[in-house]
Amino acid sequence: MTRHFDLIIIGAGQAGLATAHAARDAGLSAVVLEASQQAAGSWPRYYDSLTLFSPARRSALPGLPFPADPGHYPARDEVVAYLGDYAARLGADIRTGHRVSKVASNGSDTFEVAADGAESLTAPMVIAATGAFSRPHLPELPGIESFTGTVLHSSDYRRPEPSAGQRVVVVGGGNSAVQIAIELAEHAHVTLATRHPLRFMPQRLLGHDVHRWLAWSGLDGAGWARPLLTGGKGTPVFDTGTYRQAIAAGRPDRRPMFTRLDGDQVFWSDGTRERIDTVLLATGYRPGVDYLSGTGALDDDGRPLHRGGVSSACPGLGFVGLEWQRSFASATLRGVGPDARHVLGRLLEHRARTRTRR
Repeated sequence: MTRHFDLIIIGAGQAGLATAHAARDAGLSAVVLEASQQAAGSWPRYYDSLTLFSPARRSALPGLPFPADPGHYPARDEVVAYLGDYAARLGADIRTGHRVSKVASNGSDTFEVAADGAESLTAPMVIAATGAFSRPHLPELPGIESFTGTVLHSSDYRRPEPSAGQRVVVVGGGNSAVQIAIELAEHAHVTLATRHPLRFMPQRLLGHDVHRWLAWSGLDGAGWARPLLTGGKGTPVFDTGTYRQAIAAGRPDRRPMFTRLDGDQVFWSDGTRERIDTVLLATGYRPGVDYLSGTGALDDDGRPLHRGGVSSACPGLGFVGLEWQRSFASATLRGVGPDARHVLGRLLEHRARTRTRR
């Protein structure tokens, strides 16, 4: 038995739910396939103390404000609850426990999607909304294979107590790396190792959260602003001043990236070395879109080939939730809604042109 839809959405996290909202507004028959048992994306698997760096007023999906004081910075569990409520109110066909294993094009402007627990599903349009946070990135660091201590990715980290009393090196210079390193430093001897000096952005300017100014200036939704906001050296760390103070006080200390690991030793760029217990890689994620292999939609490194979220190699295919897909906000709660509308609009335009030519 084959079920046909106008649109198949892969992933029921924030990107997939925003896409389902856009599909509903467009009057499309759509199904959302989610690998886990709840519509919350990667949020339930993040570390316990994770807190958004944007306030509630700027952390909502289309059609439902975040249920908190507008100036409050929501925590992980609040986001999980919000996404569950959003999914329940949406009225979309969301199928949990349906992990997509393969997307194929049959050559007639129709995609076939294979998923666990589902009959054969087909649609002329597919949007991959598994986002940029489903596949932990494990960089190739010199000596990491021979390191005899513990190697963790931030996706494995939940709370600091298991590392109490240890010598820990956190690798990474983004918001999560800094948050985790500072939290760990209350329980362990921690160094934050980065390739570049940390870049702090004030959380508040002239009494208002910086996201208000980003929105007012247009930088939040402007793709051309990437060099200006990142300086070509990663995402800035939003800070009220407490992070900068903690690092200045050496809790944790910040050092240039180590040169190599060997056994239980870390070798620093100044020529010193020391024994360490744990290396924690806060090195980000890559899009989890392996199900698209064979479609021609990915480059040699498995990254989506796209322009603004519309596949540049596979007509009818789109992406929502990728970092810097169209702007600084693209992979955030506030950014996936505009991106979903843009991508779906472009796919519908292509579909209409194809029908006209026929």
